[in-house]
Amino acid sequence: MAEVSVLNMEGNEVEKLNLNDGIFGVEINEHLVHLAVVSQLANNRQGTQSAKTRSEVRGGGRKPWRQKGTGHARQGSIRAPQWTGGGVVFAPKPREYSKKLNKKERRLALKSALTSRVNENKFIVVDEFKFDDVKTKNVANMLNNLNVKKALVIMGDKNDNLILSARNIPGVKTALTSTINVYDILKYDTVVVSKEAVANIEEVYA
Repeated sequence: MAEVSVLNMEGNEVEKLNLNDGIFGVEINEHLVHLAVVSQLANNRQGTQSAKTRSEVRGGGRKPWRQKGTGHARQGSIRAPQWTGGGVVFAPKPREYSKKLNKKERRLALKSALTSRVNENKFIVVDEFKFDDVKTKNVANMLNNLNVKKALVIMGDKNDNLILSARNIPGVKTALTSTINVYDILKYDTVVVSKEAVANIEEVYA
């Protein structure tokens, strides 16, 4: 069972915490992690891009000049793709990009991502996030004390003071345990999580 230090917001160790090996100590499945990231990025695409083919562009029904005798190359329409204002070859059309990932695969990918962060010592547990007011400086000081720059901060319960204080810091994102995903865990260098959030994750994914 993996053991991590629980720090306070000043960066001092206050206790030790044993992590559930069923979540934070699984065998890492890189293939499922890859599928989860591809699936999430694909699902975020709107798929609304569209351009007109030569059959959809207005005009061009008349042959611009006769077939022979002009010295020009033969042309059948001023809306052919090689003309300015013509249609687009293989024009993009609205389509569905989403990819399905089974629930078990999604859960195992998340566990693999969390395990990788624990193995790399990039999983920092804080006893609690306690902010009395909305000040960006407070969160910046906490991250400096933890020696962290680019971080995903995971809360157990919604903390408006933390969310509002962190939103102006580049490279920092806040999330609830119910909204964490593989892409964000891998995107940010360090995962900073409250002790309460660890308990929530172990309860949901055990």
